[in-house]
Amino acid sequence: MIPPDPLFRSFFMAGFECSTHRNMRRKRLDMIAATHHDMLAYEDYSQCAEHGIRTVRDGVRWHLIETSPGHYDWSSLLPMLRAAERADTQVIWDLCHYGWPDDIDVFSPAFVDRFARYAAAFARLHVEETGRAPFVCPVNEISFLAFAGGDMERCSPHAKGRGMELKRNLVRAAVAGTHAVRQVAPGARTAAIDPVINIVPRHEGEAEEVRRHNASQWQAWDMLAGREEPALGGSEDVLDVVGINYYWNNQWLHHAEPLSVFDAARFRPFRDLIKDAAARYAGRDLFVAETSIEGWPRPTWLRYVTEETLAAAAEGVRVHGICLYPVISHIGWDEDRYCANGLFELQPKHGRREAYRPLAEELARLQATMRDATSAAPRSAAV
Repeated sequence: MIPPDPLFRSFFMAGFECSTHRNMRRKRLDMIAATHHDMLAYEDYSQCAEHGIRTVRDGVRWHLIETSPGHYDWSSLLPMLRAAERADTQVIWDLCHYGWPDDIDVFSPAFVDRFARYAAAFARLHVEETGRAPFVCPVNEISFLAFAGGDMERCSPHAKGRGMELKRNLVRAAVAGTHAVRQVAPGARTAAIDPVINIVPRHEGEAEEVRRHNASQWQAWDMLAGREEPALGGSEDVLDVVGINYYWNNQWLHHAEPLSVFDAARFRPFRDLIKDAAARYAGRDLFVAETSIEGWPRPTWLRYVTEETLAAAAEGVRVHGICLYPVISHIGWDEDRYCANGLFELQPKHGRREAYRPLAEELARLQATMRDATSAAPRSAAV
């Protein structure tokens, strides 16, 4: 169902790419600066509002803020925080979006302690600036980061064979950060965000390995909820809002190509993946935290994701929204390639972004559909 008491100010949301990790060449990324969002935050939030988007995901750049252990320079964040207030935009703030200060060993207990103190300091600042408890994602995509950075050497910390070790410490940090934020700002909401996937074996000999890989998508959420390895500190109350990320390539043949949506025998409808998450974490609020595709299919992809999300809602899933992520097209992490995947193009003209018209028109059409669905939705029990 579309909840009568929504978490967000708009069903359609926008995500500002805010990765700050070191890429495959060990170069520090700052995607907020690379997209000029740090300089155009008010204009960006205002343009989102023009398209009916009043809730966004954005990032707190830890590596710029904690200049030395326990010392915080908020000059990179305050203009954005104040711009959001001025634009009357609701923000879910990512506290760790793949990056951390260079002097911290992400595998160490010190990482957990430093992150908790930093999270508390942010919460304190947010309350001082806004008078409200924040909405945060403590550690973005724990499972994906553990795989990409802990096993595949694709990003920080560029490790091999340490994915589970990294996952455990990221969970410890997320748990500690959640408690720290809540202690400073009672009523704060937290989102745990990770991809949902569907891997299909190419032959029967891969079936067991694929089953384990598919099952691993739930591991970080289960750890946060204390269902797996409770010694990490997780508990059911730590897992608050569940954010699921879903891109065009989140379903694939094992060690092979992405599955086509037209491959009816092997491709699972997105609504089924949503229902899987909702059933596993019953009673929790849920939203689609990231989705996009590059190029001309952008409108078609958003239409598909929206229709599938509304179909899941019609079957009783308590789903609060869909986040267009990223909302600004950008240069790739590891190559100088323009990723045309946003509602807005990268280069501003006279302080404004150029909207990709086909996607903007489809968004407007879907918003009208959304309004109709909301007014007609039956009051059924949530999954």
